[in-house]
Amino acid sequence: MTLGTLATERQLVVFDLATEAYGVDISSVREIIRMQDITQVPRTPEFVKGVIDLRGRVIPVVDLRKLFGFDAEDATMSTRIVVVDIAGQDIGVVVDAVNEVLRISADAVEAPSSVITTPGSDFLIGIVKLPTRLIIFLDLEQALSEIDTAVIVDEASQD
Repeated sequence: MTLGTLATERQLVVFDLATEAYGVDISSVREIIRMQDITQVPRTPEFVKGVIDLRGRVIPVVDLRKLFGFDAEDATMSTRIVVVDIAGQDIGVVVDAVNEVLRISADAVEAPSSVITTPGSDFLIGIVKLPTRLIIFLDLEQALSEIDTAVIVDEASQD
């Protein structure tokens, strides 16, 4: 593998949400943990599930289903919390299941069509085209910056 090849490859953490597969760049993922008890914090937006204690650190947790406007579902054995680094803060994101870490080439990512993008969809990097499926490639930092992460982190640290 040459240096040029390395620069054109990306690694994605692929997860399920509702009925679709989504991917995020592995560099933003700190860890993936099993679902656990989440402490609710009053007066937070509906998509903020609350906070968890992760090895002595209080981490806010966002329900990605609610953030994206999907119907809420009960947690299953496959439900995971993906802990991501957003602007230097760890935030947990609840997803239905984490499937794999996938290495893709840059040319497998197609820019999103103007038909599916809106002014509020800056978090959509593109669509990953694989021989048997499509993966929606997200920028979670952008998606979560749509909400005020400072408010979430501030509320979590007060708990």
